Amino acid sequence: MASEEDNELVRATLAGDAKAFDELLGRHETRIYNVIMRITGNRDDARDATQSAFLKAYDNLGSFRQEHRFFSWVCRIGVNEALNQVKKDRRTGLLDFEPRAREADPEQRAAGTEIGERIQAALQCLAPDYRVVIVLRHFQGLSYQEIGEATAVPVKTVRSRLFTARQALRDILIQDGLLR
Repeated sequence: MASEEDNELVRATLAGDAKAFDELLGRHETRIYNVIMRITGNRDDARDATQSAFLKAYDNLGSFRQEHRFFSWVCRIGVNEALNQVKKDRRTGLLDFEPRAREADPEQRAAGTEIGERIQAALQCLAPDYRVVIVLRHFQGLSYQEIGEATAVPVKTVRSRLFTARQALRDILIQDGLLR
């Protein structure tokens, strides 16, 4: 259902309806930002990469093939922007981890913030290709097929990367004392 609605909005945007793209942006911006944030580990970089991803999506909307999900397509653009940002930060030495903003409820914050920050820090230790598949699978709930579309790799490679990424993340979390 959402894919058909997204496809209608894409067609309307291509026909000149700017409000249609605003609606697409509203539907997907938060999820794309969350993916990018988990990959980059920095809110400012995530905001910049998200904005860049949607600008590129708008500029290249004519190349979108409607047999695919719009979210998967724009997610692929977002993942590429995030990976470009990570590479740029690595070259310039800007790999500082910035914890996520705290929730308003103090009880929730006390219970989950430290663990969430430690998991996010562990994610930042993974190679970018592994971080991407973990984020898309476990934080966004994408299927292997959708991850393959978003990362432009075969499903078999997605499975392999997920296996390796889970093992590496497990090892990091054991070293950090979060797992036994």
